[in-house]
Amino acid sequence: MRSPGKSDCPIVPAKSPNKAGAVPAAEEAEGRGRTKGNLRQPAALRTLGRAGVSLWLARVRHAAERNRKERFTALLHHIYAVTALREAYYALAHSAAPGVDGETWKQYGENLEENLRDLSARLKRGAYRAKPVRRVYIPKADGRQRPLGIPALEDKVVQRATVEVLNAIYEVDFLGFSYGFRSGRSQHNALDALHVGMTARKVFWLLDADIRGYFDAISHEWLMKFLEHRIADRRVLRLISEWLKAGVLEDGKWTPGEEGTPQGGSISPLLANIYLHYAFDLWAHRWRKTRKAGEVIIVRYADDFIVGFQYKSDAEQFLEELRERFERFNLELHPDKTRLIEFGRFAAVNRARRGEGKPETFDFLGFTHLNAKTHNGRYIVLRQTMRKRLRAKLHEVKAELKRRLHDPIKEVGKWLRSVVTGHFQYYGVPFNTPALQAFRSEVGRLWRRALSRRSQKGHVSWERMKRLIGRWLPSVRLYHSYPRLPLGVTT
Repeated sequence: MRSPGKSDCPIVPAKSPNKAGAVPAAEEAEGRGRTKGNLRQPAALRTLGRAGVSLWLARVRHAAERNRKERFTALLHHIYAVTALREAYYALAHSAAPGVDGETWKQYGENLEENLRDLSARLKRGAYRAKPVRRVYIPKADGRQRPLGIPALEDKVVQRATVEVLNAIYEVDFLGFSYGFRSGRSQHNALDALHVGMTARKVFWLLDADIRGYFDAISHEWLMKFLEHRIADRRVLRLISEWLKAGVLEDGKWTPGEEGTPQGGSISPLLANIYLHYAFDLWAHRWRKTRKAGEVIIVRYADDFIVGFQYKSDAEQFLEELRERFERFNLELHPDKTRLIEFGRFAAVNRARRGEGKPETFDFLGFTHLNAKTHNGRYIVLRQTMRKRLRAKLHEVKAELKRRLHDPIKEVGKWLRSVVTGHFQYYGVPFNTPALQAFRSEVGRLWRRALSRRSQKGHVSWERMKRLIGRWLPSVRLYHSYPRLPLGVTT
């Protein structure tokens, strides 16, 4: 594909991406017709800027949409354009920790234009080399440590620019039940889709699946084959291969990257999505259309996914075939965290008849899901804040209050307000009010304990504490409507 800056901009004919040599490639994405009434693409701008970058990406997306088997042969010029690199630089987090180069966002920006021109020139002539990522660890909700990779600043910039170009292609291909790390989609879109699927469809069995060490298990060989379905620009593929093989630097020791994608880089979420698009999404979508006897729903957010079935036999067959499918692509379902549970409007009655007790619950995207009924007997899926997540957040608040022990009350109050507001913005869903109230009350209790420890005579009465809580901690508020309402508009 020639540069979209030219008005003629012909498209190179594509070969079928399934002709992948000795090792069979995964399935192609199913075709999707063009939307009626699309306007003709405007001519490219003569002066490059934000609008010019957007126009480039729009033309790439248009070409990907027009031919679902198109293989793009010329993409690197979209990445090394100084305008695209500048946009990528400003999109980075300004306060992010530096990588192995030790360079911060602010330091790089002190001589930004010269740095970007030099980076662009190195990319253009093939002299750019990826640096190893710096490995750090962050605590998980279960007490374990999650490894996180911090790329060098120039690697962040180039990765970000690359993601913008590849997103224009793959947003056309990704299926509707994939929600993670996609523009215009969020965790709450996935949660609402799951809720509506379980209440409006005949879903009585759920596969609650967990992929063991997903980001560390991704096969580089398979990932590059998947990318070649759409990307024929060898220079872009070489860039991605460099990032995958750059390795990790931890405590001064370099470890080569042989498989997996380091979490923390801008490119990693997209590559992880592409991998599961071919390894899981296309296969599961085809299975749903051809192999099932009853209804099937699928909701995936990154490597977390829930599959609902009408019949237990479908669920058992799907799980057995999924294990075989994942084994082919170097993935494994976690044996202790993957389970098949009975769930739905008849689960309580059926289990009571068999003497099996209450229906099981499952966790998804920070919420525990339970079977429940409203006061008028209507079936709903009750979503409550996961206790593990709630305890972990309160532990963080307690530790930070200890660090801010002698800060002015006004500063601590503003910080706590932002913490509580952010918690409500995520967990503020219908029927979760008791958990929100418990969080606010516990934050107030922790704050009172911290204030009472500021000095030997620093006891704070509850009367004074109630005034502080009322002034600084926002009242409980639901930020999300009942799932059927937003889905009626966005789906």
